[in-house]
Amino acid sequence: MQPPIRVSAPAERLAASGLASAVTSAQIPPDEPARARRTPTALWWSLAFIVLLCLIALFAPLLAPYSPNEQLDIVGLKTRPPSFAHPLGTDQYSRDLLSRLLFGARISLSVAMLAVLLSATVGTAYGLVAGYLGGRVDAIMMRLLDACLSIPRVLLLVALLALWSPVPLGALIAIIGFTGWFEVSRLVRAEVLSVMQRDYALAARALGTPGLRIVWRHVLPNVLTPVFVAATLGVANVIILEAGLSYLGIGARAPTASWGSIFFDGSDAFQTTWWIALFPGLAIIMTVLAFNVFGTALRDALDPHQLAGGDAR
Repeated sequence: MQPPIRVSAPAERLAASGLASAVTSAQIPPDEPARARRTPTALWWSLAFIVLLCLIALFAPLLAPYSPNEQLDIVGLKTRPPSFAHPLGTDQYSRDLLSRLLFGARISLSVAMLAVLLSATVGTAYGLVAGYLGGRVDAIMMRLLDACLSIPRVLLLVALLALWSPVPLGALIAIIGFTGWFEVSRLVRAEVLSVMQRDYALAARALGTPGLRIVWRHVLPNVLTPVFVAATLGVANVIILEAGLSYLGIGARAPTASWGSIFFDGSDAFQTTWWIALFPGLAIIMTVLAFNVFGTALRDALDPHQLAGGDAR
């Protein structure tokens, strides 16, 4: 029988470092470091744009040259192309388009953020209860969720808003929020089931820790990160949804300025008065792109499994 081979401490450290390098290189594909280096840049640029947009919406009364509903030529009601007096032109009711876009940012962003906040709150609570209780309760709650998901959201929104017309802004936020929590609850439930199988959660249950304390100290902190990422991406979806509802005439009530309603006002005569629909369309595209880039970059930065498992997209 041969005596055991003794390995010196430097050799052990060298082997450990080599093993760590091998594991790291095996986990991260060759094309991922480039994306990982690009992520902070995309994250900060998109965040800067979102913060700037929020500041513009907040200080819209100070930045707007005119009132959003002021008719500058009440007799002629003429549309005017972009000029020095009106950088973005006027609409068919002689209202300054720049002022309406600035105030429209307040409506579009507030509707999107408040609706997503409501969806995230309801979805997180539903997913926490289903994932933690498990068993028959989880099965019943998931079947109810499947029934809700079987109804197209846009169809449900159009039906609800058509029955409640004209729709106050608060009701619009509530309806969009209460029809958007289904996907969040599925995400939270899956995360709760994963957390409850980890050693610290199993140890807490074995020691007789109360359920609410386990949820508050161990489950909820691990759930908030994916919920925040999903909410960031959800803001972009709700901005498009609100614009589409306003385009259909069942969103914000006239003469309230929102990007969707402004786009709707200029869509019929795009060939002659192109500026009415072009500028709100660009605002929607840039804002949605910023939130999507920010959400994707935030997910890549906070979720190591995205880099470990390759590009899940």
